[in-house]
Amino acid sequence: MQRILIANRGEIAVRIARACRELGLTPLAVYSEADATAPHVRAADAVACIGPPPSRESYLDIDAVLNAARTLRADAVHPGYGFLAENAAFARAVTAAGMTFIGPSAEAISVMGDKTRARRTVAAAGVPVVPAVEDLPAGAAAAQTAADGLGYPLLIKAAAGGGGKGMRIVHQAGEFGAAREAAAREALSAFGDGRVFLERYFERARHVEVQVLADTHGATVHLGERECSIQRRHQKIIEETPSPGVSSALRERLISAAVAAARSVNYTSAGTVEFLVTDAGEPYFLEMNTRLQVEHPITEWVTGIDLVQAQLRIATGAPLWLTQEDIVARGHAIECRVYAEDPAQQFLPSPGRVEFLREPQGPGIRVDSGIAAGGEITVHYDPMLAKLSVWAADRDAARLRLISALRDYAVMGVTTNIAFLIDVLQHAAFASGATHTHFIEEHLQSWRPDRCEAEVAAIAAALHSMLAPAATTAGGHQRRAASPWQSLGGWRLGGGER
Repeated sequence: MQRILIANRGEIAVRIARACRELGLTPLAVYSEADATAPHVRAADAVACIGPPPSRESYLDIDAVLNAARTLRADAVHPGYGFLAENAAFARAVTAAGMTFIGPSAEAISVMGDKTRARRTVAAAGVPVVPAVEDLPAGAAAAQTAADGLGYPLLIKAAAGGGGKGMRIVHQAGEFGAAREAAAREALSAFGDGRVFLERYFERARHVEVQVLADTHGATVHLGERECSIQRRHQKIIEETPSPGVSSALRERLISAAVAAARSVNYTSAGTVEFLVTDAGEPYFLEMNTRLQVEHPITEWVTGIDLVQAQLRIATGAPLWLTQEDIVARGHAIECRVYAEDPAQQFLPSPGRVEFLREPQGPGIRVDSGIAAGGEITVHYDPMLAKLSVWAADRDAARLRLISALRDYAVMGVTTNIAFLIDVLQHAAFASGATHTHFIEEHLQSWRPDRCEAEVAAIAAALHSMLAPAATTAGGHQRRAASPWQSLGGWRLGGGER
């Protein structure tokens, strides 16, 4: 295994390329026409275009990706996360093409990718699962009766989905019918599978997950838990490890359940078992992500273990080089996801050109970035710009370091969530560790940016307008280039207060 095709884009493709180089492997990249000059393309030794910007015609096109792998003489494929990472058909196709799939078996992906099948599999292994109606009747009246029997509030979930798509919270019986139809439509559109099922919904629960590593020789270890409760639209934006709400006794229960879940499908590679922890301290299995997680850097911070390199080594058939006793967590790490989106407008994406970028630096600070100044944030892909993570000796020191790093983060040209992230981290409830999945709705539902931020933006725009290079007109006259920031609606200097 020498030439590794990275079947992804953005920061994770850059991250994998770096890990390949550190192991003496050759990173290869694919890109859509929209990503021809993207950082992940520059990070690879050889590249191939796989189609036009829409992901279904490029990054989700299995044939296009495999053709690129053959053209670039790849002997292994790393899927990253998102796109084809949890697609069992893709894993099988890679193997059938004579290449190594860097991840778990197609069977493990298939079992855990079907939420109802996953629930049954892990329950048989003794893992606690959320009370649910897995086989929802097709008829409206029968489905309503099943929902009433489960009780409210409940959560409608896509059987084949993830990432918050195909999900609806139902608080009372009269809302169920319309919510079920909407969830099924969204699931069919997003995953090609309109099946949904029902779970009891817990209002103030924590979202806690356990990182596991497993080799092809039967060894499985855990790397502790991560707290992922700060979410918007059922998607995480801040993660930390260890969880501020997990006791030693609860940690042992979570770890035991996670390892049992992984072993129930003979799991190999890096994977994450996700749990809901109720306010009464009861853990319930949610799902298993059969891939690398977006938030893997915080586990790397506290354990010192490179999870991407671990995936690469396991894929060669090598046994795990460490035992559970070798894994020791130290300190505290927090990660936030920096998005081109507007928190004041229901987190709507903010596509556009990144005109200026300054990323924070310093001890205990890490930026996993997939953008560069001059790059375009398009409507075709997730608007995450980067992941900013920090490490410190304890939670409050890490929290303060992350706030400081965010204040040093400057992005011009698109609206970002940086100021919002700062306000979350500064909130007294977050500082005390009182996090749960409805934190944003409870504490920051009507959030608006601070007035001084808009004033800083106006000053920056004025300076740019004055300093922009002069352009030459067709008649040979000099004129000042128009600034994309002269209209101040929709962009800010990310969190800066200088």
